Amino acid sequence: MVSTIFFVGGMKLISDVATFVYPAYASFKAIDGGLPGDDTQWLTYWVIFASMNIIESAMPFVTMWIPLYFPVKLAFFIWLYHPQFLGAGLVYTKILRPYMGPYLEGMKKNPQSPGVSVSSLVQEDKKDS
Repeated sequence: MVSTIFFVGGMKLISDVATFVYPAYASFKAIDGGLPGDDTQWLTYWVIFASMNIIESAMPFVTMWIPLYFPVKLAFFIWLYHPQFLGAGLVYTKILRPYMGPYLEGMKKNPQSPGVSVSSLVQEDKKDS
């Protein structure tokens, strides 16, 4: 099976499947009543997963410049979700939260910063009716 996947899509497909299938399964289990910390683990994992996918999409040349990028990515993501390590929490607290924290705090202080608020849209809709 793995050789067929490798033949069809190469190491990128193998890393994409391995970084999605088990975490998706574990996320569904967490939603259906896993341990209390499971939700946090999997939400954190998906934030990191999405961040990496955005970086890969925005800068596809990185995957060609870094030797063995996809095997390293695969090992990193297994480390993120493996029950013995649960590295997603560590990456989030040490890397993502310090960089995103100031932006999140700014949004908490001024939630209407995009310029349009939901309440103003609702009020305009009521005036039109």
